Amino acid sequence: MARDPRYDVLFEPVKIGPVTAKNRFYQVPHCNGMGYVRPNTLAGMRGMKAEGGWAVVATEEVDIHHSSEVSPFCEGRLWDEQDIPYHAKVVDSIHKHGGLAAIEFVHQGHHISNRMSRTAPMSAHSIPVAGYDPLQSRAMDKSDFIALRRWHRAAVKNAMQAGYDIVYVYAGHDLCLTQHLLSRRYNQRSDEYGGSLENRARLFRELIEDTKEVAGHKCGVAVRFAVDELMGPKGITSAAEGREVIEMLAEMPDLWDVNISDWPNDSITARFGDEGHQEKYISFVKKLTTKPVVGVGRFTSPDAMVSQIRRGILDMIGAARPSIADPFLPKKIEQGRLEDIRECIGCNICVSGDYTQTPIRCTQNPTMGEEWRKGWHPEQVPAKKSDASVLIVGAGPAGLEAARALGQRGYRVTLAEASDELGGRVTRESRLPGLATWGRVRDWRLGQLDKLANVEIYRGGAMTAADVLGFGAAHVAIATGATWRRDGVARANLLPIEIAGGRPVLTPDDVMAGAELPKDLLIYDDDHYYMANVLAEVALAKGCRVTFVTPAAQVAPWTLYTMEQHRIQSRLIEGGAEIVMKHALTAVTAAGAVVTCEYTGRERTLACDGLLLVTARLPNDALARDLKADAAALERAGIRSVTALADAVAPSTIAAAVYDGHRYAREIEDPVDPDRAPFRREHATVF
Repeated sequence: MARDPRYDVLFEPVKIGPVTAKNRFYQVPHCNGMGYVRPNTLAGMRGMKAEGGWAVVATEEVDIHHSSEVSPFCEGRLWDEQDIPYHAKVVDSIHKHGGLAAIEFVHQGHHISNRMSRTAPMSAHSIPVAGYDPLQSRAMDKSDFIALRRWHRAAVKNAMQAGYDIVYVYAGHDLCLTQHLLSRRYNQRSDEYGGSLENRARLFRELIEDTKEVAGHKCGVAVRFAVDELMGPKGITSAAEGREVIEMLAEMPDLWDVNISDWPNDSITARFGDEGHQEKYISFVKKLTTKPVVGVGRFTSPDAMVSQIRRGILDMIGAARPSIADPFLPKKIEQGRLEDIRECIGCNICVSGDYTQTPIRCTQNPTMGEEWRKGWHPEQVPAKKSDASVLIVGAGPAGLEAARALGQRGYRVTLAEASDELGGRVTRESRLPGLATWGRVRDWRLGQLDKLANVEIYRGGAMTAADVLGFGAAHVAIATGATWRRDGVARANLLPIEIAGGRPVLTPDDVMAGAELPKDLLIYDDDHYYMANVLAEVALAKGCRVTFVTPAAQVAPWTLYTMEQHRIQSRLIEGGAEIVMKHALTAVTAAGAVVTCEYTGRERTLACDGLLLVTARLPNDALARDLKADAAALERAGIRSVTALADAVAPSTIAAAVYDGHRYAREIEDPVDPDRAPFRREHATVF
């Protein structure tokens, strides 16, 4: 299929100092939970981006010295020559497919604690480190600035030896010493590195000059700079010092990679920010420099990308999350296959991998992080092993993905859905405030299924065990989802609680089905992700008085991993919800909801007209159990396997459901040895 000429501009080459990017697609630096700890996994992931057509593929932040190490997080590391081999492997995986490899160096100053190296962090002056470690940084003296420049130059030389094409000087996300020195709130020095903006920018300038001197003849020199910290006059703003820094250094680097700070602002979820939301902050940059400018905005629409170029906002389309959701996004635009693009939904499940120090995962792309470990390719699956047919019961995220991938393999697939709607929980949840983009999980898979003549879809009829036995499929997958409990069982209560008093006790399933909400509503959240707080917003919008009770120390603590927690709790406070933390719901009586303090065990009763329990879920596994209970009947029906998937086994996230559906499609007729890890492992070198 031919490329639409409207998008030709996206495939023009861009010169970045002495190197040239083959098109305008630029995978900006992003963390991934792999880093120096899992170099093979990392190389597999980065190489896949290059294969997918990204002209530039950058690393995550890479420590340059043991005085800046982020243990236990799995970031990059280039302290000395010992680290070159793993970087060379990453570079080779990018070069193999014609991409340029970029490396982002960092010294994190007081943002880290150096837990592993046990070296005192250093910063503009002695202040407590970020987080809650009982530790302060030490104030830098003149020798420290000299040493830092020496370390950076050494890292640049090592990066050149590893084969990198672009080297970064980093001053963004409130994560690095360079930005801390720029900031008046961190930098209170009175020497040549403090006071005026010119002085506060001195190290920034020196590092750019040093990098150009060492590598400028061979490598492009990029600067990543946060032009606005969204803090008003307390921080750097695009209307004042952010603009002045660009003016001051405009022509020094070969490329400007501009964004906003900190990371939760830069990578805001779709629930709280739209595609292209950074434009109003970074649009001035191209007016001040002749060098190419790259920026991000969770761009998934090629029309939006072209608009950024045509209107003079950006020269290159930067992406982290869209390149994770679809590593082949550039090639699909180039080949005129826009309908095949897996659009990022902006859920930040990818970010959770970094925060939990585990390989990155993605709701839309179940192969992300599995390129090397399992040999999974996002666009290719092995051909079918037999002519066996497959029946999938349930068209939620797991069922849709299993049907799609099995159909791509060539199997004859029937997908049966009990309701008239396809998508299961994705369809229901995407109707909630801020979650509309989640419908892309359903829509992309339905679009792909429409192309597969070997996949049939039936809806509007629940299947019984007898129906399945009589269907004639060789393999049966049960993807019937899960149901929210209404008995209080979750983390704080492992046994059902007493529920009396005649008040309505609702679950998220009831609310999503249209149940009327009591005017005085108590929401009990022992799930700790998005559901309870999204439904609290629904209730507040309907004029309900909301009391939000949770045994956690803050609202939705798991959303710290998706960088939403502060926004969620702020929204509930601003909406007027009363928040009761560190209390578990232990009973519902005629007087109201009895809650117990997690610290003291003291009870109190909260009056309400009704309750909404967001606790645990029960797998809808009755059909799977009924089928598996009669092995003889399965044999007579010619059914070789019955497999329950995703929420029908172990309720989890939508990302986990998509992954499990994909895993099933890959492993069918190729069973995994249960006594061995189902993936390749990284092994530490033993000296």
